[in-house]
Amino acid sequence: MHTRRTHRRARIGRTRIGRTRTGRTRTGAMLLAAALLATACSAGGASTSAGSAAEAAGSTEAAKASLAALPQATPSALAPYYEQKLSWRDCGVPGFQCATMKAPLDYAKPTEGDVRLAVARKKATGPGKRLGSLLVNPGGPGGSAIGYLQQYAGIGYPQEVRAQYDMVAVDPRGVARSEPIECLDGREMDAYTRTDVTPDDEAEADKLVDAYQEFAEGCGADAPKLLRHVSTVEAARDMDVLRAVLGDEKLTYVGASYGTFLGATYAGLFPDRAGRLVLDGAMDPSLPARRLNMEQTAGFETAFQSFAKDCVRQPDCPLGDKGTAPDQVGKNLKAFFDDLDAKPVPTGDADGRKLTESLATTGVIAAMYDEGAWQQLRESLTSAMKENDGAGLLVLSDSYYEREADGGYSNLMFANAAVNCLDLPAAFTSPDEVRDALPDFEKASPVFGEGLAWSSLNCAYWPVEPTGEPHRIVAAGATPIVVVGTTRDPATPYRWAEALADQLSSGRLLTYEGDGHTAYGRGSTCIDSAINTYLLRGTAPEDGKRCS
Repeated sequence: MHTRRTHRRARIGRTRIGRTRTGRTRTGAMLLAAALLATACSAGGASTSAGSAAEAAGSTEAAKASLAALPQATPSALAPYYEQKLSWRDCGVPGFQCATMKAPLDYAKPTEGDVRLAVARKKATGPGKRLGSLLVNPGGPGGSAIGYLQQYAGIGYPQEVRAQYDMVAVDPRGVARSEPIECLDGREMDAYTRTDVTPDDEAEADKLVDAYQEFAEGCGADAPKLLRHVSTVEAARDMDVLRAVLGDEKLTYVGASYGTFLGATYAGLFPDRAGRLVLDGAMDPSLPARRLNMEQTAGFETAFQSFAKDCVRQPDCPLGDKGTAPDQVGKNLKAFFDDLDAKPVPTGDADGRKLTESLATTGVIAAMYDEGAWQQLRESLTSAMKENDGAGLLVLSDSYYEREADGGYSNLMFANAAVNCLDLPAAFTSPDEVRDALPDFEKASPVFGEGLAWSSLNCAYWPVEPTGEPHRIVAAGATPIVVVGTTRDPATPYRWAEALADQLSSGRLLTYEGDGHTAYGRGSTCIDSAINTYLLRGTAPEDGKRCS
């Protein structure tokens, strides 16, 4: 499961947790399938002492062990990486510079090969004192941090922040410009995204398993070595190399959705080097994959209930009118999904794709990330349900999957699964385990529960064994870390922000009472002012501060 923002978006597993909004992150059904949280692993050079009971994929208990901090002294074998000089060049995007940074493929064996990471920056615009570098990450896992920087953060963050910080991004290993993992070609991905994730019988369940196996085999064939070294711990260690190369004593960072897990992991590994960290749309690293996916499923249901209440107040709601209860709105949508399962709707797509149940579900989930998309969702549902035209929902689904106009896909979904499946043991190991859990998932969300439960099976067939475990992150000794939670966040439930802020020894919980995924830059003057003050002056908001 995972998250990301797009200027406002995020994602998770075959479901993803997310990124930001157009920068925005979305988290959707595709992220949930993979274990969301990466944890310490031998390859990353960190360790936890979580007991087997806590780390079991199906466990309902949160982990008790904490991520262990690395030694403060940099090992001599890593000195060449920490002392490298970046050669900045023009990016082809006005105002931005790009460079390539080397990091060890395996931090435990730094002499056995490198991974090349793409870095971009926009230098501080001034006036005023330069405060250093501000690293940003939109989530995913799999979201391009450089794309987010160039399309949103580097031009859309508050002017006073951009004036005093060099805005910086690095695409994590295996993502976008940093040796991207590829698993399927465009036509294969088209088939994969249409796969029925609510199988009605054994034959359909077998087809779903076949799809997961083909996806996993494609990833393994593309990057057999890199696939073992794309954990969140390793990506966090890469950020410390970048911090040093940029000349900053401490890391200043804004991470959204899955980016909060990446930032929190950095703080756990390097508490003495953690500076002003903002973790927006927070994840709880102490939860096993099955519970993460279950709670995210409930989060999407909460968001859908908000959408349903708003929808029936609008004159163009195709799911009910003012007298329709939210639960009935959900039943009406589920009935529409069932109709699509039996008979997909035309879309006018140049490649002949029809709107299937799985594509429609993904389109609806994509709109749950941002209440600004609710009108588009109503219009798309109206076209599909009343005019037999699925084009609108297909557009939403394609946006979620980052399908390009030429039929190709970004590597978002490939990197998402690669990180998730490495970070945590699989939520389920067989179709029978999914069937046993269906009542609980459907209770969490009558609309999305069945599909998200089956989507959580994808890591069962991954070609690489997981290296992470559920764990707490304490980051003892770190300066105040701001953890932001939105009360009706679909992708990263508010409880996760509460849990992470409680785990971090210096966590400060900042709450946005509202809808959508993440809070910074979404229109709340209260939230934006608190975060800007923290970034510019180092003054963290009072723990428990609430905004609307």
